[in-house]
Amino acid sequence: MILVSCQDLSKSFGSRLLFERISLGLSEGDRLGLIGPNGSGKTTLMEILAGRQEPDGGVVSVRKTTVIGFVSQDAVFAPGRTVREILEEAASTLALEEHERDGRIAETLGRVGFQDPGLLTSALSGGWRKRLAIAAELVRSPDVLLLDEPTNHLDLEGILWLEKLLSGARFASIVVSHDRYFLENVATHMAEINRLYPEGLFYVRGDFADFLEQREDLLAAQKQQRESLATKVKREVEWLRRGAKARTGKSKARIGSAERMIGQLAGMDSRARTGTAGVDFTATDRRTKRLVVAEQLAKALGGRELFRDLDFVLAPGSRMGLVGPNGSGKSTLLRLIQGALEPDSGELRRADNLRIVYFEQERDALDPGTTLRRALAPEGDSVIFRDRTVHVAGWAKRFLFREDQLPMPIGALSGGERARVFIARLMLQPADVLLLDEPTNDLDIPTLEVLEENLLDFPGALVLVTHDRYMLDRVSTFVLGLHGDGVAQLYADYSQYEEGRAARTVSAAERSAKAAAQSEPARKKLSYLEQREWDQLESRIEEAEARLAALHLTLQDLEVASNPARLRETYASLEAGQEKVNQLYTRWSELDGKIT
Repeated sequence: MILVSCQDLSKSFGSRLLFERISLGLSEGDRLGLIGPNGSGKTTLMEILAGRQEPDGGVVSVRKTTVIGFVSQDAVFAPGRTVREILEEAASTLALEEHERDGRIAETLGRVGFQDPGLLTSALSGGWRKRLAIAAELVRSPDVLLLDEPTNHLDLEGILWLEKLLSGARFASIVVSHDRYFLENVATHMAEINRLYPEGLFYVRGDFADFLEQREDLLAAQKQQRESLATKVKREVEWLRRGAKARTGKSKARIGSAERMIGQLAGMDSRARTGTAGVDFTATDRRTKRLVVAEQLAKALGGRELFRDLDFVLAPGSRMGLVGPNGSGKSTLLRLIQGALEPDSGELRRADNLRIVYFEQERDALDPGTTLRRALAPEGDSVIFRDRTVHVAGWAKRFLFREDQLPMPIGALSGGERARVFIARLMLQPADVLLLDEPTNDLDIPTLEVLEENLLDFPGALVLVTHDRYMLDRVSTFVLGLHGDGVAQLYADYSQYEEGRAARTVSAAERSAKAAAQSEPARKKLSYLEQREWDQLESRIEEAEARLAALHLTLQDLEVASNPARLRETYASLEAGQEKVNQLYTRWSELDGKIT
């Protein structure tokens, strides 16, 4: 059953056409991955589907009673609010009694992973703010969830959590993302907004790999069609040049056909003129074999140890992928390599006159009031790139900016456009070592592919912090994993890091269980009836918790949620089930207290 659909949508901003004649539908259980070049209108399309914008033309149809949730790229919350207050505000629009809302909020907090609902939103990292934004929509039990670049700011653990959440969800979803592994693991359907396609959108039933295969077939067929049409147009143009006169009906028809073919070819050529940012980092001629050497490096911040006993060597051609959860010290290590921070102990040696270029994750260093012209060429109307003078208009074109955009303030650019400005500025600086802190945020897939190619060709050393697992696998020659507890380990690739992380998780759980077992006091013998009850208590608790979990799942059922009588009945069962679990745990504590 179709939940939301659109037919022949079009949208423009001023004289700039974003898209036209866009049509697609989303049915129950669908997980649609939506991609497209920066500026193609993906976010605008999502906002139109969510009812936040109106299209210039076309129709959006939403099935009656369908609840649509929308998670934007940037999670912004009012200052001074707690996590629970944000969810309470989101749940306040629901026609539920107070205890029902409290149950819904508690369930959502558990699904998203929040353990302290009293935390202020200002104290949350970017990744946890994104989780909270998702939670605020989940608490409303949406039928359709629209997520715009949800993996931005999430660490690898957060991305894996989101993959699991979406893959097991009852609701349908549309996800705008440039994370290729994420799309492959989540999407059941794919769509790309791109002027390459006659209808402006290419839709595939299948995962990201299926999409790539079918798109390749389509583009090959379009290329063959264009070549065939170009041959026909050439023949007709030669006929017209010989002085064809429209004296007969047959001649008139042929002239009309030639004009239509010329127009069709012009349209195909116009659609084919898509650009990709020209990323090409400038290296120095340094021949030193050891650019950066770290020995027994250690660093702590705020009383917490980030890493210790860390050894590595950066040489020309080495590309180190730096991974770990948020707060594990990745950006801190980049600052140490750069020289902006000093280690607590150990030694970090840099080659003489080493030139380091640093791409920062936070891009607020650019004054939003500065024009694009001045941001690209700070000292005039041209730049010097590889000993050549390039006019600012040509330099802007290399990064897919139009000349009429040069007077625009930086604050008016999209996230992807600001990322391209940063890359353009970095390319003007010759480097021995590139430090890239989340360079992939907001970049479209074609630009990511060009960035990867140039990082592979860069002859200097590279340290790459990214949550893009595809880029890590393709670019890194080795991976340094920071585990957030002081331990830092080197791995051959990202897959080995994942295996090591999983093994550490299992090992930690085993150590915790062993410590708990060792700390248990010797048990006093219970009475016959008490011992019998004690032996059965664990299984009774498991059964009661399983029934409680099943009731929570029932609450997510659309039929139950839309039936007030069944909803009241289910909540009553839920309360009774929770009370039963509480009683069992109380009895467990009583019997346990008798054991010395």
